[in-house]
Amino acid sequence: MEIEKKQKKSRFKRVCVFCGSSSGKRDVYGDAAIELAQELVAKRLDLVYGGGSIGLMGLISQAVHCGGGHVLGIIPRALMGKDKTGESIGEVKAVADMHERKAEMAHHSDCFIALPGPLFSAIITVQLFNAQMLILYN
Repeated sequence: MEIEKKQKKSRFKRVCVFCGSSSGKRDVYGDAAIELAQELVAKRLDLVYGGGSIGLMGLISQAVHCGGGHVLGIIPRALMGKDKTGESIGEVKAVADMHERKAEMAHHSDCFIALPGPLFSAIITVQLFNAQMLILYN
């Protein structure tokens, strides 16, 4: 007799993924982005990301979108040209600057994941973690 695993329903609905607009120097980074996208689709979790369609951002957004998942890209107006970030995937929200981008990504997300990327991705992740800790402390 085969025992079926019941998939526990996640308390999260929207996952913000911080990653780079570069694919990185190792293929494993792209593989991880696609694997994460497949998990998001399987668990019916929406993707919130930086709005670009090149590099790791492009891989994860395309994979979630092609898998039938909802994708929300939040991108500063200055970066909206196709020559800089490619054609955005899914729903796009334009914002004034990087500060507003970070705030909107946090506002539209229930949790955060950071994939390999520039130092900026790591800094944002630490800032969001610290903000959440202050909220819990107060």
